Amino acid sequence: MAREATLGVLAHVDAGKTTLCEQMLCRAGALRRAGRVDHGDTLLDADAIERARGITIFCDQATLEWPGEDGPVRVTLLDTPGHVDFFGEAERALCALDAALLVVSCAEGVQSHTVTLRRLLRERGIPTMIFLNKTDREGADAEAAVREMRRLLGEDCVLMTQPEAALVEALAELDDALAEDYLLERVTGEAALAAARRAFCSGALTPVLPGSALLGEGVAPLLDMIAALVPSPYRGREGEPFSAVCYRVRRAEGARCASVKVLSGGVAVRDEVCTVRGMEKVSALYAQQGGRWIAVPRAEAGQTVAVAGVRCAPGERVGEGACAGHIALTPLMSVAVEPQPPLALPALLSHLRELEDEDPLLSVHAEAGGVRVGVMGAVQIEVLGSVLEKRFGDRVRFAPPRVLYRETIAAPVVGVGHYEPLRHYAEVWLRLSPAENGSGISFEAACPPNSLDVNWQRLIRQHVLEREHPGALTGSPLTDVRVTLLAGRAHLKHTEGGDFREATYRAVRQALMQAENVLLEPLVRFELSFAPELLGRITGELLRMGAQLDAPQTGDGETALSGSCTAAAFWDYPERFAAATHGRGRIASRFWRYAPCRDQSAVVERIGYDPMADTENPPDSVFCSHGAGVRVAWTQVRAWAHCEVEEG
Repeated sequence: MAREATLGVLAHVDAGKTTLCEQMLCRAGALRRAGRVDHGDTLLDADAIERARGITIFCDQATLEWPGEDGPVRVTLLDTPGHVDFFGEAERALCALDAALLVVSCAEGVQSHTVTLRRLLRERGIPTMIFLNKTDREGADAEAAVREMRRLLGEDCVLMTQPEAALVEALAELDDALAEDYLLERVTGEAALAAARRAFCSGALTPVLPGSALLGEGVAPLLDMIAALVPSPYRGREGEPFSAVCYRVRRAEGARCASVKVLSGGVAVRDEVCTVRGMEKVSALYAQQGGRWIAVPRAEAGQTVAVAGVRCAPGERVGEGACAGHIALTPLMSVAVEPQPPLALPALLSHLRELEDEDPLLSVHAEAGGVRVGVMGAVQIEVLGSVLEKRFGDRVRFAPPRVLYRETIAAPVVGVGHYEPLRHYAEVWLRLSPAENGSGISFEAACPPNSLDVNWQRLIRQHVLEREHPGALTGSPLTDVRVTLLAGRAHLKHTEGGDFREATYRAVRQALMQAENVLLEPLVRFELSFAPELLGRITGELLRMGAQLDAPQTGDGETALSGSCTAAAFWDYPERFAAATHGRGRIASRFWRYAPCRDQSAVVERIGYDPMADTENPPDSVFCSHGAGVRVAWTQVRAWAHCEVEEG
């Protein structure tokens, strides 16, 4: 039985990642002929949009088998996007990986996104190897490239093609057991391999192999190294309870399919599995080979499989230990998506929700008269338009991007929501309090169970946490708020679950109408590397943007500068930086945190959001008067409320 391993292939755009995957599949016999990106005939990048653009947009996968010293290894390759606009697709795949293969172009060297990827892999504890591609290019210098890797990616980068004595010495520096044998001059090939495997799995070794994916050079040694080093900890887990992690969602074969990595046990068609939403039945299983989906009856520990009938989201665990996941990446900008006739807004919103199910970073947000989505960059906006047209036939127009703001409150406030049309009844009192930066929305109950049944209290909690609540300043999502249930009331005959949803939403909204609201804007941390003579020019431009700068560091013929800046000011700076450095500088940025907006009043005025015009999020309540439901303005709700609450 073959060992199972999942290998993520990551790179800066145009490093040759997909070409390398094709060559690996061909050399292993999984393909008769390796496809080429420029020919549009790759097994991976099978989507028409990818082939038209010549870049990877969606994480795709294929499986190959290669002989190892202790038996064959079945490797599932996850080919991830290299363009930074689709970094979310790559990040979601990380939870399924046993190891990563980072592809670096010897021609272009270590680039900004390469450094970002290496940092992320280290943070996740994912063992990583590097394929130094395009060594056939004129002027390529593999040894110089490795020196650059050691400086920028870590001293643990070791060229595996150096003379045996030098390689053993390098491994001995990373492994105490091998170091002892090395000093006693009794190192064997088996001991060196075992040391390399230990160092690789612990993250102490990042092996580097040179080659040319286009010519197929170095591909067989790379497969040998994968078979020798990549961990496969799944033998012996077959008899354990089923558990898996979801890493992407797609629609295929007429159904919603969640791709999962099976961590233990196995899963078969018609099995019932536990999710964070309850027990759900598997209706079909598919193995994926590029664009082909092959029905299979069962998947075992270590394998990846697409599951139909089970609703789970990227990052979530299913089966034993089912729990919600966490995706760290955050979109910093949003665009308004405007339907073009004859497309209606409700249909567009439904289609965007379907795409958001596959890519949670879209962060679809319905607002009065329109809909906004989170985006990572200009290319993603273009691709989103193509996907909407290709899948649904939708024609849309995008407004210029704007910052994806958040809102919070500066002081505690109490809100009341009442919902009592004919034969319905629910009342909810909530206190909203400021919470720590980055904490999101949390909930606690301070309502005695003898005044409101625990089941109703749980339902209120669900309604508080099940959606994003729009703020009263700009309609941006509420965050960093602690919600406390103070009181509530139900009717023995007329209360239904949906009544508490209405009352809860109205209570949150009524509280925000009274609150001291604070607009939050995203900040980014950035790291720049460039020629020392450009320091004055680059520093001056960053300071004019309002950036906060750390002290510059100069060494190895270049200057490093880091700092923080608002996302709005930094949005288009990478293009200006590339022009200033003639493409020879490196720039990396990442979301840091949300902070109070420096010019709140101007931003609020520019956005022009009217909370009373947002009919989807009313702050008013509905009471029963003379046998009919009547709307009561939010300013009068407390005078009509039925509960008595001592707010202190």
